[in-house]
Amino acid sequence: MADNTLDVAAIKNGTNNPDDSRVIDPKPDKSTFVRVKTTLPKRPFPLNAERKAVYTERLIIRPLSKTDLLALHKLRTQPEVMVWTYLGVVDKDIGETWQRLENFVEGNERENYNCAICLREEGGKMIGIGGFHDAMWSFGWPEIGYMFRREYWGRGFGKEFMRGWEGIWGGVGEGVVELMVDPRSVVVVEGEGERGVVEEVVIAVTAEGNKASQRILEGSGFERFLTWEEEDGGGEGVGEVAYVSVCGWEGGEVMSCLGEV
Repeated sequence: MADNTLDVAAIKNGTNNPDDSRVIDPKPDKSTFVRVKTTLPKRPFPLNAERKAVYTERLIIRPLSKTDLLALHKLRTQPEVMVWTYLGVVDKDIGETWQRLENFVEGNERENYNCAICLREEGGKMIGIGGFHDAMWSFGWPEIGYMFRREYWGRGFGKEFMRGWEGIWGGVGEGVVELMVDPRSVVVVEGEGERGVVEEVVIAVTAEGNKASQRILEGSGFERFLTWEEEDGGGEGVGEVAYVSVCGWEGGEVMSCLGEV
């Protein structure tokens, strides 16, 4: 009898062939990081109540709220969506979804900058979530991520979110900082190499098999620079792909920034 068990690792790696040959780089290792001087938005970040929403052609990208719990639960119980996450499985109940949302609301958002992605039509329906969701950056730089409900895939919302997000990130006040970063991610400012001054960059990490997400990143000005293998939440070896982009990103202009939606 055929084994029809979903092979999450094979899906994430983009192959069902265990002998598939892939070029694997060393994974990020903090012991190899170098100190650089650059610019970054100031932290702690503003509270959600102080953050502005951004309107693009079809989207509202706004601060998250505890009232988004049901919409987030619908997103995080779609297997096609969650297979690409670290855990690889849907939330078991709404309590587990709240544990996730709680990190981004009610004063817990000072070290992250995650947003609800909503439609301008359909009463502002929430169709995804995106932004910087974790203060622990594997390459030393801010890492952007996003998730969309399955029924809205393939309609250009990913790239439109990335254009809108550029407006949000660029609106957060920045300062000069020193960071320890992976040397493979460094883009030196012309004429400043000896002083250790480097360009501010943003990192994105996606599963090797997630070609749709990679198309979004490449269409938003990101360049692939690293592939390595990491254990996912199930203990399986999964290919990860890292992309880098110098701020600001390529893309269209944000239509408006408003304090209220």
